Order: sequence, then structure tokens, then C-alpha cells
Amino acid sequence: MSPRGAPYGSWKSPITSDLVVAGAVSFGQIVCDGADAYWTESRPAEGGRNVIVRSSGARTEDVLPAPYNARSRVHEYGGGAFMVSDGIIYFSHYRDHRLYRLEPGAAPRPITPEAALRYADIVVDKPRARLICVCEDHTAADHEPESYLVALDVHGETPLRVLARGADFYSTPRLSPDGRRLAWLSWNHPNMPWDGTELWLAELAPDGSLRAPQRIAGGEDESVFQPQFGPDGTLYFVSDRTGWWNLYRHRDGRIEAVAPRAAEFGLPQWVFGTSTYGFASEEGLVCAFCEDGFWRLGVIDTASGNFSEIETPYTEIGFVAASEQRVYFAGASPELAPAIVRLNLADRSFETLKLSGGEAIDPEYCSTPQAMRFPTGVGETAHAFFYPPRNRDFEAPEDERPPLLVLTHGGPTAAASSAFNLRLQFWTSRGFAVLDVNYRGSTGYGRAYRERLNGAWGVADVEDCVYGATYLVARGLVDRKRLAIRGGSAGGYTTLCALAFHDLFRAGAVYYGVSDLEALARETHKFEARYLDRLVAPYPQAQELYRQRSPIHRIEGFSAPVIFFQGLDDKAVPPDQTERMVAALREKGIPVAYVPFADEAHGFRRAENIQRALEAELYFYARIFGFALADRLEPVTIENLE
Repeated sequence: MSPRGAPYGSWKSPITSDLVVAGAVSFGQIVCDGADAYWTESRPAEGGRNVIVRSSGARTEDVLPAPYNARSRVHEYGGGAFMVSDGIIYFSHYRDHRLYRLEPGAAPRPITPEAALRYADIVVDKPRARLICVCEDHTAADHEPESYLVALDVHGETPLRVLARGADFYSTPRLSPDGRRLAWLSWNHPNMPWDGTELWLAELAPDGSLRAPQRIAGGEDESVFQPQFGPDGTLYFVSDRTGWWNLYRHRDGRIEAVAPRAAEFGLPQWVFGTSTYGFASEEGLVCAFCEDGFWRLGVIDTASGNFSEIETPYTEIGFVAASEQRVYFAGASPELAPAIVRLNLADRSFETLKLSGGEAIDPEYCSTPQAMRFPTGVGETAHAFFYPPRNRDFEAPEDERPPLLVLTHGGPTAAASSAFNLRLQFWTSRGFAVLDVNYRGSTGYGRAYRERLNGAWGVADVEDCVYGATYLVARGLVDRKRLAIRGGSAGGYTTLCALAFHDLFRAGAVYYGVSDLEALARETHKFEARYLDRLVAPYPQAQELYRQRSPIHRIEGFSAPVIFFQGLDDKAVPPDQTERMVAALREKGIPVAYVPFADEAHGFRRAENIQRALEAELYFYARIFGFALADRLEPVTIENLE
């Protein structure tokens, strides 16, 4: 059947909001326990509950019963919420933040007391029948929560014991195979873990305390990631000391590079439990690495140093874990939806253990990303993925150009992904073009590119979005009069700055975005309390600069309509940041819409809220850009719109 003629934006798409929600399951930490693998799934259809799933042989099944939710809120962003040893699961339950022990055939049982304590990044110390993990103490209300490394009995029969304290943050405690040494990371304000961390190594005394701790790598300007002992007891880790996150090992008192390469073998440690490598055998280290925004898989012979790439169909690879010649990871590509994948190293075969959900989509309704480099401010180059509109059932008039939706990722130290994304295809299949920008400051292009945002947040990232959109306009690929920009969290700040300080975009959508840098510096949680010292400047010394870069103080610069979405339980970007912006734009007479969610925090997890936000945003663009909707959607109130 020949495509029907219809304006961009008005195309009927099989990628409905229901389908988006069905495919919105996200995967987390993967843990190997002998021949079995476990991972977490965040399921919007279950209210955002994090379920622990096990793959054993040919069988895959849920092992965490409802209503238990394996989720941590250490550093607010959590991660690293469970560990498994000999079939026994230890996990942090989101509702009360206590650690639980789950034995096969039994109900979960708490092993920590009711207290204002949170736990993450658990390791099992078998010789001493205890757990070692990060503990975040929220007992005192008059100062920041304290962080420690603690040990506790696997049955919860003895009090917590503090092993290390004094640093602002701790992560990634890891035991040597013989249980005689412990490695961990720590860092202090104002650093974030991708700025500078310290790698520590200590012996364990007979009573289980740490003896003679030594800092063996890292510092103020070196980011260390994922320390892990090899099967022979050698300590491996990732460091960006050369400008790229590469693999190293500590052996005989010296640090050696392992297969150096101009690529990223590490990630920004926003959450616990992230991993990019694992040991599949005594000398077989399997690792994921990123080059030019695309992830690949390789194997290193640790004896010879030989590195070989493993051909895969995936361009996004994360949460790598390995055991007994098998490698597990979360994989995706522009054509393949996210999945938990098992690689058999013996024959290099791949098996999908679990898809993210949803039904298969005809590729003729899906847009494929085109990697782009384009010139931006002060002679720099920025990166992005461009998605042209695509729907086999429709074509637009020859003289029409599509509306453009510019996506600004969060972090800002994160990255646009090449993975198949139903939320993105929701737009392209309706006739939108999408530009997913890896602005300066993004991860995946080396430390120098990441640091180009230092002191320039709200400037360089915004320039890259503006230049990217202008680049597409100049090539005749999009409609200059229908340019929109959207983003969440830090991406919401970039979106607001683009609307406040530039006159290019004709609409914006902001999800829990930062509008007042001063308020963020004063009110945000501990993990990000000093983040802006590098991104902007130290506060309060640079108070005036904070005001100059805050969209809330630049209301006169707004002329485009904006829709806001906000979780009312958000501790990272409190609702006041959004509500003040809405009130100010309303008073100025700018068309504005506000959609709050009482049962959401930072990032939406519940199916009904994800669906409502997506449909409300589409409805908003239809009203602003004047195209007819192909779907019947619940209206959203847009104030000041004539």
C-alpha cells in the first residue's frame, strides 16, 4: 500500500504510549553466583518496583516476591542494591531502607534494625560470615548524612561495625579471593566520582578490622572506577590518568597499564553496581569499551596482554559480569531493544535471556540514528545522534520540513544512547525529527571532552544544542519555525537556558529541571551538594554568576511556550524549582503548562505517569505547532494560550 500524504506530526503510529510503557522495563546490576546470573528489573507496570530475576540453566524467573523492592537511595540515585552468595540473596528494601536476607523457599527477613540508615554496594565476606557495604547515616537532621564502610553479620545477630570513615563518600568495597584484603574507593567534596577518587587497599586483621590502609591510585584529578580482584588476587581497576578511562592493575607494588587504548572503559559513577568488565576465567578478562559514542566488547588475556575484540550486534553494553566462560550484560543497539544477554565464550554465541518488554515493531516504523559531528562555539566540535522521521504509512508534502525535537540528556555527565528507544521512536514515527545531543561535558569521548563543561554549564551545553539545531536547519532537514527542545534534570536546566538566553526554539518541555542554581547549591542532597563548584564556580563566592546563569532570573528572555513535569517527592531537584518557573512565566503571559505527579521522585517510574507525561507533551506540541493529532489524548491546560 502506498504511503498516505499527511503533515509531519499528524501521522498515526503503532508506537502508542501503552506500547512505550510496556517496553519501559529497565535493567540494572548483574550478579553471577556460580552458574546462575541475577539482575534487577525496574518495572513501571508494578509501580516502578525493582524485581530481582534469576537465570538458571534454561529457566528465567522472578525471585523477589512482591511487594519487596530491591532499591537503594544511597546518594539518592542508589544502585548496588543486592548481592547473592550460594543462592542466598541480600538486598536493600526501598520502603524502609533495611537490608534483608532471602533464602530459597523462605520469606525475606530483615537483618538490620529500623534506623535512619541506607545501604548499598554489598559484598559477602564468607570467611567471617558477614557483609561489607556502604552505609549512609541520616540520623542527624542538622548536617549532611555521613558515609561509612561497615560490616554486619549475615544473620543480623550482631551490631554494625564501622570499618572506614572520614571521607565524604565511599563506594565499591571488594574482597580478594582469599578474603585477606579489601579494596575500596573514596572521595571528598567538591569532587564527583568522575572528577577524582582514591583507590585504597588494606589487609584484614584477624578480628576483621582494616590494617595498614594504603592509597594506591587516584587523587584530586584522577577518576578511578570499579576496583576488582582477579582470580589470582591481582587488583584491577579503571583510571583516567591518561585522559581516557583505561584498565590498570596493581601488582608487586607497581601499577601497570592493561591494553591501553584511546577509548573509555569506565562510566560516571552516578549509581552503585555499574561494571564494565569481569573475569570469565583465570586469565580471561572481558571488558566493554566506548569509542565515538558506541560500545564494544573485548577480551584480554591477562598473562600475555593480548587484546581481541568480540564481534557483537550491540552498540550499548553495560553491567558486565562474568563467570565460568560466560559473560552477562545489558545490551542494545539501534535495531535491538535492551535485553539481558549471555555470551558463551567457547563459541562466541549470544543468547537473549530477557527482553525489556513490549511487542516487536516493524522496522519500517522505526528511525535509525545517524552519528553526527558538527561545529559549535569557539571552534569546537560536538556530537549527536540524528533521527529523521519515519513511518511506512505516511509521507509529508514535498515542500514541508519536519519539526525538530532536540533532546538534552541529564547528568550533565551522562551520554545520549544509540540503543533502540521506544520513547524516541514515539516521536519519529509521528513525523518529528530528533537530535539527541552529546554536548560538551558528555561521557564517552575522553576526560578532556568531559571537562569542557567545567565552568561553562548553561553555556557550552546550550551552545551545542543551538548549533546542532541550526546545523540541521542549514542542511534543509528540519523546519526552522518548529524547533523544540526537551530535557530532564540537568537536561531540564539546559533546556531552560536555551529558552531563556537564545531565541531559536519555539517550544520546550522540562522534566524536573533546574531553574535556580543558587537554590540547587543550597538545597540539594549531599552527593551533588558541591557539584556546581566545577560546573559553574564555587558558591557563595560566585553568587552573582549563579544568578546570571539561572533561568528564574532571566524571565524577560522567555518567549516560547513551555510545559513542565515534576515529581512532588523529588529530593534531587525539589518541586519549588519548577513551581517558581511556572508562576513567573504565567505572570509574564507566556503559554505554560504544569503536570505534577504526587507519587514520583527524581525520574518517573510508574507506568501511568510515564504514559500521561508522554501524551501531554505530544498534545502540547500539537497545540503550539498547529498540527492535527492522529490520536485522542487527554487535554492538558495551557495557560496564556489564545
